[in-house]
Amino acid sequence: MTALAGIALFLAVGPLLLGLWNLRLYSTPALATGCPQVSVLIPARNEEANIAAACAAVLASEGVELELVVLDDASTDRTPAILAGITDPRLRVAAAPKLPPGWSGKQHACSVLGGLARYELMVFVDADVRLAPDALSRMAGTMQRHDVGLASGFPAQDTVTWSEQLLIPLIHFLLLGFLPIAAMLRLPAVGLGAGCGQLFIVRRDAYMRAGGHAAIKASLHDGLMLPRAFRRAGSMTRLFDASGFARCRMYANAAQVWEGLCKNATEGMAKPRALPVWTVILGGGQILPAVLMLVAPGRTAGLALLASVGFRLVLAARFRQPWLAALLHPLGVLALLVVQWWSLIRAARGRPATWRGRAYTAQ
Repeated sequence: MTALAGIALFLAVGPLLLGLWNLRLYSTPALATGCPQVSVLIPARNEEANIAAACAAVLASEGVELELVVLDDASTDRTPAILAGITDPRLRVAAAPKLPPGWSGKQHACSVLGGLARYELMVFVDADVRLAPDALSRMAGTMQRHDVGLASGFPAQDTVTWSEQLLIPLIHFLLLGFLPIAAMLRLPAVGLGAGCGQLFIVRRDAYMRAGGHAAIKASLHDGLMLPRAFRRAGSMTRLFDASGFARCRMYANAAQVWEGLCKNATEGMAKPRALPVWTVILGGGQILPAVLMLVAPGRTAGLALLASVGFRLVLAARFRQPWLAALLHPLGVLALLVVQWWSLIRAARGRPATWRGRAYTAQ
């Protein structure tokens, strides 16, 4: 038990120390100078609950000259009618062509949108994201100050149901606890590319050089794959904290949480070689301390539990996440690993992932 507690402490302290350092580098960008031109691009498939509010938020932006292009991706709900009722001349609505074989729906829609944009700076944003009036200016400011082809921010995540509160805040835990942001800012390594598929800003020339969304046409996890495509093409990428000027509720219930996380898993952790390693790292550093405190409490195990849960409490304070979910961090990590293993087994059996009424075989 003493040896296990020592291993648990070692695995728990690593993400804590890296995360505290990363928090110094993960910041909200300043406003842009001048009035930059920005094309805002929203793919919309059955978004009647979101599209009006998403468009209103974008059209209320300050400090930029903007166009808003929305692609109706074969919606069967009231999305087209809602868009037809918006009369702002800065909005253009287009219908998506038929989905070609080998493409995922979102990547195809974003690829079409990229071809419709008029301006050099292009912002790809999901319909469930709500931007503050200063959001586009701050994102454009990042591109003015840094020589990068792509930058991405993680919005504040609104969580209502218990499953959302338990799992969604782990996005920040994994990002800040395991990605060396200092190295990402300096080194061009493809593996250091990371982002949030909900919110990207790109330069047109870098986007074209990387192959655009066609470079990741079969992907279900553009948050990882698009930044890596840019880096593979020679462009640097960057992260910023968008929680002060963007909000998003990713999923509305437990079924959507399960489906959404499973969709992304096989391009993230849930790979045959990677997942056993992640299971040891996360299980040993985030779950084992709690188990040891239940069966054989001791000082070392207590320090390990303090390190793992303490880091989550720091993140809860910084990003206004639910406190109870942070205290139940070991249970959240266990649920995350269950999702990952289920996704790996599903892919190995040839069963497709599903999203927005479409089925996709793991690539």
